[in-house]
Amino acid sequence: MNAQLGKLYLIPTTLGNTNPLDVLPITVKKTIENLTIFIVENEKTARRFIKQITPHKKQSELRLFLLNKFTDEAVIPTFLEPCLNGQNVGLLSEAGCPAVADPGADVVSIAHNQQIQVVPLVGPSSIIMAVMASGMNGQSFAFNGYLPIDKQARKAELQRLERVSLQQNQSQLFIETPYRNNAMLQDICKVLHPDTQVCVACDITLPTEFIKTQSVTLWKKNSADLHKRPALFIIHRS
Repeated sequence: MNAQLGKLYLIPTTLGNTNPLDVLPITVKKTIENLTIFIVENEKTARRFIKQITPHKKQSELRLFLLNKFTDEAVIPTFLEPCLNGQNVGLLSEAGCPAVADPGADVVSIAHNQQIQVVPLVGPSSIIMAVMASGMNGQSFAFNGYLPIDKQARKAELQRLERVSLQQNQSQLFIETPYRNNAMLQDICKVLHPDTQVCVACDITLPTEFIKTQSVTLWKKNSADLHKRPALFIIHRS
């Protein structure tokens, strides 16, 4: 690595409204204290998080680049220009870890292409924590993001993921928009084999955390209210 280049720090945040230092290591606090340039998804929430972590840092000193679905791809490489001038930059997630089911992978790829050192920091990942707590196959699993909204397409995709899980002994993870979580669980119970194991990991690291693994048959008897709660679903057929 070129010693004259700044570094790109990948900074995780909390998964919800919790005290940051309850779930984040002191390394995150120290890193934020030493940075003034950040790539963020939402300026308001990023400033709030930075203030929580380092209340004495002057907000007027912060330089924020916005990276979200409205960002012009042609502009993204300019976010790393400070690194080319020897300054460190932080890529700040909106929730959890940057670039994992979260914007930022393009920035990280550009950093590697420009020989900028990428430094990932430890923090909560809902995907990893759900796998840890599920009791399912942690040796082989796949995150599939959002499933189709169309009911028939979603049904077909659930069945396909179940087949893959059976054939490859691989746990299949996916998420849904929080207000459609209950409908997703209902579809899972209608579509999948009665013996398929289903883990619902909801509100991870929050006081209302709920993580449960049981068969489709048991979910039909003992459901849960997941409405508007961040949740991750895992299925495994063996």
